[in-house]
Amino acid sequence: MEALAVRLSHLDSQVEGAIRVVMFYDTLMRRRVDLPALARASAGLAECVAGIRLHGTGRVIRFSPDGREASAPTAPASTTAPITLDEEEIGTVWLERPGTPSLLDEVVLDRLAIAAAAVVERYGPARTTMADPALVELVISSDSDEAARARALRLLGFAADLPVHVVAVRSQFPLDKVGGLICPARPVKAAPLADVGVILATTVDPARFPEGVGAGIGAAESPDRSWREARTALRFTTPRRPVVHHDDLGSLALLAEIPQDASRDNTDVAAIARMAGTPEDLETLDAYCETGSLRRAADLLHLHHSSVARRLEQLGKTLGIDLTEPTGLIRARLALTAWRLLNA
Repeated sequence: MEALAVRLSHLDSQVEGAIRVVMFYDTLMRRRVDLPALARASAGLAECVAGIRLHGTGRVIRFSPDGREASAPTAPASTTAPITLDEEEIGTVWLERPGTPSLLDEVVLDRLAIAAAAVVERYGPARTTMADPALVELVISSDSDEAARARALRLLGFAADLPVHVVAVRSQFPLDKVGGLICPARPVKAAPLADVGVILATTVDPARFPEGVGAGIGAAESPDRSWREARTALRFTTPRRPVVHHDDLGSLALLAEIPQDASRDNTDVAAIARMAGTPEDLETLDAYCETGSLRRAADLLHLHHSSVARRLEQLGKTLGIDLTEPTGLIRARLALTAWRLLNA
């Protein structure tokens, strides 16, 4: 590398500078530095504050050119670059240079990002969101003993005292992106398992799920129980209610325990099944059951309330249920939910 630098140095001072930056980071990696040492050396090289942040843990490392940790509030980054490991963005590196960025800043950040990824991989566990499905299955399986479950959680990067929520997901949206959104600054892991995606997270923000994602959230008692609850909650999701927490189901969760044959044979459920061939009728009934109000259902459907009233009157005759009565509304809600569970 030194000989190459000498041969190319006469071509352009920027080329020589870039090669020296590459040599600088090659030397750091041979010395097997950790992330703080990497940030400290980068700040000295760039002569400005250098920072590293890992998305999975929320850890932020900032050093000044004098080799001390930067304690002042983070200044706006003059240049940034993603840290990528196994084709997943796991963090960010940046420089806080006052004024105009240096021409070599891009080279510095490129090499800093590559070095940071190598350090994370070396001193793991890896901070990627996507995890080994076999380890995730060990965590959520009811057949796992506590020792095996604890070891799997430790290998996945979860501390023993951290709660673990399990989320069951159905979506075309990448699982690692969903995990990063709902748990942005705490440990989170994800893996596909059979017909559903599994996310293990220490915290879950239901409001941060992307549009089009269906998700069931389990409580954080034991991962195997949380997984069962998440799968159950996922069955209760609808286009209008795409994210369901098992705790919010209450007694409705009991519907998931009813044998499917018993549900199919129920008169009300069978009537919903016959009606389901007409999407307009199903949507009207769903809006009314969701709101419990004729006018709110009309607002949801963007129709005049008189039009919705006529539809509901006809639906009531078809179902054999008086939808204007509280008991009739309860019957319709239960029947619609049971029918959905059959088709979940």
